[in-house]
Amino acid sequence: MKVAVIAHAGKTFGDGLIGLRRSLEQAGIDDPLWYEVPKSRKAPKQVKRALDEGAELILAWGGDGTVQQCIHVLAGTGVPLAIVPAGTANLFATHFEIPQEIDAAVEICTNGARRTLDVGRINGERFGVMAGAGFDAEMMSEADGGLKDRVGRVAYLWTGAKQLRAPPVDATIKVDGTTWFEGAASCVLVGNLGGVFGGIELFDDAHPDDGWLELGVVTAEGLTEWARTLARTALGSASKSPFVQVTRAKKIDVKYAEKVLYELDGGERKAVKRLEIEVEPAAITLCVPTVLS
Repeated sequence: MKVAVIAHAGKTFGDGLIGLRRSLEQAGIDDPLWYEVPKSRKAPKQVKRALDEGAELILAWGGDGTVQQCIHVLAGTGVPLAIVPAGTANLFATHFEIPQEIDAAVEICTNGARRTLDVGRINGERFGVMAGAGFDAEMMSEADGGLKDRVGRVAYLWTGAKQLRAPPVDATIKVDGTTWFEGAASCVLVGNLGGVFGGIELFDDAHPDDGWLELGVVTAEGLTEWARTLARTALGSASKSPFVQVTRAKKIDVKYAEKVLYELDGGERKAVKRLEIEVEPAAITLCVPTVLS
């Protein structure tokens, strides 16, 4: 099997890329196609190059951003994706119990099981975990300004606290062609998976292989309402908050009264006034531990 490694060169977890090469050699992969990228957004070009050169499995070294960029290209190709998590949150890998230990993750790449999963697509770009606009995108944007590299996950708490006073924006949301929400929204979240870091589940019923996306709208405004919403979320009952509405959908159309930042799998994107979102069922094959097959 011809393996291609897509490596975020800025990630230095464990023994870094030297340790990854050593683990691959020990697993019998001593001559992989090797592509290093300085930033995750450079990964798609290299994934396409790897596929053109006959790669039969793509191994992503990096965080959720690198994984998302690989998913975007691999969806629908049938070529499996393996992950050696080396980022800050690693939400996608953590959900599937892929360990943040190089040798163990490589073992899953070579001897693990394969699982077919859905992906989401927002404004033409695919994601594996979650996409959102408003509060969470602003939080991600500030954290990615270098603070995340210095303090890790604490960056999200710091920047999130700063965004709690931001005013909501008027939005109209259609779910599978029918108007579902009209009003001021502080945050719109769409999940393929339900969990965020810290073990918090935002969408209790999210399953990455059921052909659906989960949709949540937060209408909280000001510190008091946000405090109540976040407290319920921490207790695992965000959907019971009076400031949260949830549903599930195959297609979602969000129109804002003004431009709003959005993000997917933690990666910031430019502000827009419209989000077109849909699920792509059974689009990606992931290498997972055999207990999850």
